[in-house]
Amino acid sequence: MRFPQIAALVALTATSLSLSPLSPAAEPATATAPAAADIRITSDIPYKSGEALSDYEKSRCKLDLYLPASGEQLPVLVWFHGGALTGGSKDDRSTKQVMERFARSGVAVAAVNYRLSPKATYPAYIEDAAAAVAWVKSHAAEQHLDPARIFVGGHSAGGYLAFMVGLDERWLKAYGISPNDLAGVIPVSGQVMTHYTIREERGIKDHNVISADDAAPINHLHKQTPPFLILYADHDMPARREESMYLAAALRATGNKQVKELQIDNRTHGSIAGDMAKEGDPAAEAILHFIANPAADSK
Repeated sequence: MRFPQIAALVALTATSLSLSPLSPAAEPATATAPAAADIRITSDIPYKSGEALSDYEKSRCKLDLYLPASGEQLPVLVWFHGGALTGGSKDDRSTKQVMERFARSGVAVAAVNYRLSPKATYPAYIEDAAAAVAWVKSHAAEQHLDPARIFVGGHSAGGYLAFMVGLDERWLKAYGISPNDLAGVIPVSGQVMTHYTIREERGIKDHNVISADDAAPINHLHKQTPPFLILYADHDMPARREESMYLAAALRATGNKQVKELQIDNRTHGSIAGDMAKEGDPAAEAILHFIANPAADSK
């Protein structure tokens, strides 16, 4: 099913948050030609600025904007790539194809790079994720985006980041934003316990040793959250499907009625994300339906 402009499907009242304007040093570094006639792409926009930034932050803390060729007050999906918090990039071919697919369907996308372990350690990558969301929130209007319809999502490690930004209010609070300012959160096969890379940073090398401390999404459950769409594969990596199901059930146990979950059949941990570039893919279609109507009854 090919979606028309999502903006035409849902009319919501926008309430914007005013933040400081972008400094000249943070202007887009590169504007690329469109990958296709029906979308526009601007690459390598710094979402953090200031003299205190390290060279590594300056190189990694950038995002690409994928915009439909036309439209006003567009919904926007802030997307974090996977890679175990140690690798991956917004420039990976499969990620770019998925971002293009959403932009062609009427959803603007901000594809985000963030600092990686071991060069950066907890909570650097979560701080970067929050900074990227804040940048999109403060610059939405100038990009013809709706600041009241900002969705946060990601795959694998990116799903973990989406969980943390959407559940743990500490990270967005630094920018005067609350998770409840988000229109929805879309983790795809994200880890809900303390991420195994964070455990490795703390000296726990055995991935079978599970912990759930302040760095675990499961420890930040509450009744009032943005709407959630939690996706996982039937052949996901060990325990990832079960972790996602557990977090969804635990969120509902708080009385939260804004939680949807969906198992994507005939998919692995990798293909649940990679196949979203294909027309008619059930994960991509579920995301588009959720963006069109995040308040629909949970399943």
